[in-house]
Amino acid sequence: MDLRQLRYFVAVAEELHFGRAAERLTMAQPPLSQAIRRLESDLGVELLRRTTRRVDLTDAGRAYLARARRILDEVDGAAHEARRVAAGAVGRLALGCVGSATYSLLPALARGLSRELPGVDFSFRGEMLVPDQAAALRAGGIDLALLRPPVADPALTVLPLRRDRLVVAVPADHALAARRRLRVADLRDADLIVHSADRRSVMYDVVLGLFRDAGVEPRIRHEVGETSTLVTLVAGGLGAAVVPEPVTALALAGVAFRPLVRPAARVDLAVAHRAGRTEPHLTRAVAAVQRIVRAPAAEAPPGG
Repeated sequence: MDLRQLRYFVAVAEELHFGRAAERLTMAQPPLSQAIRRLESDLGVELLRRTTRRVDLTDAGRAYLARARRILDEVDGAAHEARRVAAGAVGRLALGCVGSATYSLLPALARGLSRELPGVDFSFRGEMLVPDQAAALRAGGIDLALLRPPVADPALTVLPLRRDRLVVAVPADHALAARRRLRVADLRDADLIVHSADRRSVMYDVVLGLFRDAGVEPRIRHEVGETSTLVTLVAGGLGAAVVPEPVTALALAGVAFRPLVRPAARVDLAVAHRAGRTEPHLTRAVAAVQRIVRAPAAEAPPGG
């Protein structure tokens, strides 16, 4: 099928005049007339009835015009879609968030990504631990992850975003809630709620490292899999927890958040995807995530 012949025929059929059609196509009239003759010869039917005064469509020509328009619309639509894909304007992406990012960043990410990439269909999974995120990235269950390094996996590309302060979540009626800030040593006699060691949580290692460096033996009383459960248990008076500052976005009644100082501990946040992926819509999404997460609003001080 010669698409040029189709375009030539549609122009003549719509103008019903070779001269006007030639002007519309920015070409000379004789080559246009010859192209239509070749098309009719190839098809073995007369599409246009020509007189010295006018051009009319035959019945075959009217039927052919309807199909030709649909074909050209499909071809033009396919070209437009291909250009949008190449520009990263369309596609599907699933993003998995570590627990603390679920509450503080997922709403902003959902709005920001929809605004910046309106043609990309995003889905989100929250409350994922880093090992589960890494496995989902490798298996294709998610395309992007907001996670807490370290991630020692050569199959993944990990790009740093920011460093979050660590804060202490304590029951609002606990004696420690009366203090403006806390040190690890202040938690020496406190029952602790931590993320599960069995599920290889990064925060579990971070918290134990803080206590080890401070020379304090942690009194771990509860291990949980989800950050929301962890903060809920704090609200229930079952213990204190060291968490990234974005967890304060949960703002549960019965919980007070206090900055952790001496040292002012922080934990990294990064965006990751499977190494080697270069699809334009994924590349644009990574850049958008970097802009959204690094926005000044993300650096608000922890609440009480």
